[in-house]
Amino acid sequence: MSSLTVLKEPIFSPHTLNKYASLMAAGNGYLGLRACHEEDYTEQTRGMYLAGFYHRASPNEASELVNLPDVLQMRIEMDGEIFTLLSGEILSYQRELCFATGELRRSVLWLAPNGKRYQIDSQRFVSAQQLSLICSRISITPLDDRAVITVSTGIDATQTNSGRQHLDETSVRVFEQRYLQGKYQTQNGADEVVISSFCEVAGDTNSSFYAKNRRLMQHCNASVAAGDSFVLVKTSWVTHSLDNEDHGSNLAERALENLMACVAQGYDKLLAESTRTWNNWWLRGRVVIDSHHYRDQQALDFALYHLFAMTPTHSERCSIAAKGLTGEGYKGHIFWDTEVFLLPFHLLTQPNIARQLISYRWHNLAGARRKAQIKGYCGALFPWESARTGDEETPEFAAINIRTGLRQKVASALAEHHLVADIAWAVDIYFQTTGDDVFMRERGVCLLMETARFWISRVTETNGRLELHDVIGPDEYTEHVNNNAYTNYLAYHNVARALSYHRQFSTLPDRKFIDEASDFLARLWLPTDNDQQILAQDDSFLSKPSIDLTDYKAKQGTQAILLDYSRAEVNEMQILKQADVVMLAYMLPWLFTPEQLRANLDYYEPRTIHDSSLSKAIHAVVAARSGRCEQAYQFWQQACLIDLGDEPHSCDDGIHAAATGAIWLGAVQGFAGLTIEQGELHFNPCLPPEWRAISFPLYWQGAHIQLTLTQQKLTINNPSVQPIVLWLGQTRFSVQQGEQILTLAEFISPITGSGTMKGLDE
Repeated sequence: MSSLTVLKEPIFSPHTLNKYASLMAAGNGYLGLRACHEEDYTEQTRGMYLAGFYHRASPNEASELVNLPDVLQMRIEMDGEIFTLLSGEILSYQRELCFATGELRRSVLWLAPNGKRYQIDSQRFVSAQQLSLICSRISITPLDDRAVITVSTGIDATQTNSGRQHLDETSVRVFEQRYLQGKYQTQNGADEVVISSFCEVAGDTNSSFYAKNRRLMQHCNASVAAGDSFVLVKTSWVTHSLDNEDHGSNLAERALENLMACVAQGYDKLLAESTRTWNNWWLRGRVVIDSHHYRDQQALDFALYHLFAMTPTHSERCSIAAKGLTGEGYKGHIFWDTEVFLLPFHLLTQPNIARQLISYRWHNLAGARRKAQIKGYCGALFPWESARTGDEETPEFAAINIRTGLRQKVASALAEHHLVADIAWAVDIYFQTTGDDVFMRERGVCLLMETARFWISRVTETNGRLELHDVIGPDEYTEHVNNNAYTNYLAYHNVARALSYHRQFSTLPDRKFIDEASDFLARLWLPTDNDQQILAQDDSFLSKPSIDLTDYKAKQGTQAILLDYSRAEVNEMQILKQADVVMLAYMLPWLFTPEQLRANLDYYEPRTIHDSSLSKAIHAVVAARSGRCEQAYQFWQQACLIDLGDEPHSCDDGIHAAATGAIWLGAVQGFAGLTIEQGELHFNPCLPPEWRAISFPLYWQGAHIQLTLTQQKLTINNPSVQPIVLWLGQTRFSVQQGEQILTLAEFISPITGSGTMKGLDE
């Protein structure tokens, strides 16, 4: 395997403090830590989060992922000069995140206002092995003269979520004049978090402790000769009651014991232990490309690094938030993004993680049933924004309009119901990939039938056929329409698969469900393409006027269109945030012939601003499937810049989590041409000319294989005795144990599709 790339911050800039705090954030799926500097800056947002640890500050607020007390901040003085990069002179600066180890490293040569030079080097990591563990190390070296070095650090519980305080400080203590521990409780008294820290400084050092204003601090100082170093190693342990049987004093005692055990090992051993876990992750999932452009590989490494850091593998009660564990954007809520953009990577590399992510929805069925009942429907209507309980977390109103003083009602929770079918889609591809009968019997069929019951109750009968009215598709610029193509087809798919799996797995047929589902499938209106092979996004879209979107496309991602037009005006024009028909082509690829794909891309892309961070990557996948490799590559490269691009505030409140999964989708399901159709694995590669090769591991139906694709050949290495059945183009193969090399020119032809739902309910 080629060496992993690193992510470098080229210069220190106050304008990009929060962008790089998100990009370089550390995490392990249990705990996330923003990459803030040790020294404090007014503009920077510190953040530490535990997956699934939500709290509602007041009845009128939504639940949000709690920003925990900070353990990284340090007040550093050298001969009375407070260290800050906003004063003095930066003689050299380097900060980089090592994807191979998860370690963040910074090296600064600083000329203080007093004219003396200091070398400040720091490292930190969140353990990939011990989920509650954070380690940091800082070295301060006076270069010109002896200096008195003073560092104050500890546990700072003044952190808030944009001013909202969720935690009460219940206890702070120092044990053995060495170990700091703070206990904090959510203001509703339901949950507790315990944070323990230890600071070790080599040599002759004076230490003292104090607690004041929600801060428990340790004050260390020493006189250091020129050329010698003041080295402080800080070890912290963060845990909470939701994932522990122990509560109160027992939780705190165990936390302290675990901290002591880690301190005994030291920074380097703990980093080596964590790195071994990272090594296993990269072996199971890394995509390696041979590209003319270095940043292509860096984007994939960045994506997979964060896919590890954001994904909770410790509990089925947690899922992946829209910003992962890198920031407070969207209040840490969970959307359809998880099932559609993030789950496929885990499914095709480590399916047990995909099972856990789907199980999060199963555990929250009660909340989905409650919402359906409140809205007058049957079955399960999952919340548009979800947190711990599965109840709807979407705020009823958006921010106050500063011109009118009024709040605008948020429509997503009311009509953006496609996520119900998206969850069902995830259940279906999970079973196709794994053949996990136990999951389907215990959870999968139940999820499918409850979501199907929702759709059956959601339809409106019109002139003898069933229609879906007043919906919002993934393109949120077009609201409250009838027969949105994406929603109708995914609803059909949901009910069809529910009926099929019910017949396959249920020992007692539900006659009522079978009859209702059969009627739904027979009468649901499925729009078809017109004479130009264009599939209408909804009943009214093609009749709306178009405008020139050139200026807005140049500002994509900023929603600049809403500065010139109201949402109501945008809704009455052919203006797309992301194209629903293109998204449908990604989800159900067999619906479209290559000609239909190209026709719909050509029609909808000029009308799409790409204000959604997910739009470009999905366009890349669909363009590749249509045979347009160059266009697909352009879309994919632009998708890689959603967070990594030059915009200084692109991810201040956290990275776009789903966009990391979409980068992988573009490479594997786009360029490598992977699709899953009726329980079979298909490849129709469309490698961009800039790539000489792509290699990646893949899980399929019990076997782990390695695939390497070049412009001429596909090499499949199957270490298992179990043969793997797959399609290359229109040819079906059984790949036996060992290596098999297939010449692409002998098999590849454009992908085909029927343009119908035929076969879905078989």
